[in-house]
Amino acid sequence: MYKLFSVDDHIVEPAHVWTDRVPAKFKDRAPHVVEQDGRQMWVWDGGMELTMGLNAVAGKPREEWGMEPARFEDMIPGCYQPEERAKDLLSNGIFASVSFPTLPGFGGRKFATFNDKELALACVRAWNDFMLDEWCAAAPEVFVPMHIVPVWDVELAVKEHERCVNKGSRAICFIEDPQTIGLPNFHGGYWEPLFAAAQADQTPICMHIGSASAAVTLEGLNPMTEIAAAFAMAMRSSVNLMVSPLLRKYPGAKVVWSEGGIGWIPAAIERADRQWERHQYWSHVPYAEIKPSEVARKNMYFCMIEEPVGLKYRHDFTVDNILWESDYPHADTPFPKSQQAAKEVFDGVPQDEVDKITHKNAEQLFNFKISERLVAAYSGAQA
Repeated sequence: MYKLFSVDDHIVEPAHVWTDRVPAKFKDRAPHVVEQDGRQMWVWDGGMELTMGLNAVAGKPREEWGMEPARFEDMIPGCYQPEERAKDLLSNGIFASVSFPTLPGFGGRKFATFNDKELALACVRAWNDFMLDEWCAAAPEVFVPMHIVPVWDVELAVKEHERCVNKGSRAICFIEDPQTIGLPNFHGGYWEPLFAAAQADQTPICMHIGSASAAVTLEGLNPMTEIAAAFAMAMRSSVNLMVSPLLRKYPGAKVVWSEGGIGWIPAAIERADRQWERHQYWSHVPYAEIKPSEVARKNMYFCMIEEPVGLKYRHDFTVDNILWESDYPHADTPFPKSQQAAKEVFDGVPQDEVDKITHKNAEQLFNFKISERLVAAYSGAQA
């Protein structure tokens, strides 16, 4: 039996998240669900979106996958009901879970596009209150609290971060490269207050691939298999941060990349070090004595699901900074066969290293211990 701590799952927000929480003056303009041609759509001031489909195929045969379902009742309840989610995870020996948002984007970027920033801030706060007061409260031994921030204003972001940490949040959900969506980059100092705050209260900054990308559309573009298989976003964005001053100036800050894989890391940091040494003189990079690979090994954590090739090269990075993820309820999840998938991947890996990757690294990083009571209950049920 593997004790699994998932550092990447996803909430499909239930319809009441914003209508139950934003001030009355915003209820008609905040995200809410409407019926349209037999589908359930999210609508908000200036926008409309279907956010289900391949975001919610857990528990369905692969032969039935597609860009459906179109309604909440087409999904298994664990996609959007926290009590059912906890049951599903525990049935697979997943005893702790960090969950990213869906409608707000994986890093909360959608609200930055709102013209009315008062409405946008109310929506950020509403999602966080839902996450901390409802979702995590339904199974506090399982769900690791995480919050988004108003990414359009770093001072507001720090204030919201502090509010959520005071409510018990253990992680920041952030965007992998703010520059790609028109926000300040990681090199100019703008984000220093947020990284300083994260360092001060030891809150990991979690970045999911695609969190700084435009909405995915399949109309006439690359096939879904290519989009799902590519590691390039995590590679480029992590190297971008490795060579920025941020993690050198705030060496106690921790950054996590979800669903980007691990097999590419040794080649990426080797090349980053070589280019750092070659270009540091004419480009006058700050903190030139600290190589990108040192930043990666000290400050960065990367996640894997089913990646046996990546595990072969784990010692070319560091076993201490590799984490396991489930990606429930997305198409990448091994659910409902998580234990079987873990066995296939970790077979032959020393037990101490398995323990680190499956749960111990995450327990330490998020300051969130797996409940031995839940482990005992699962073990008893399997006996």
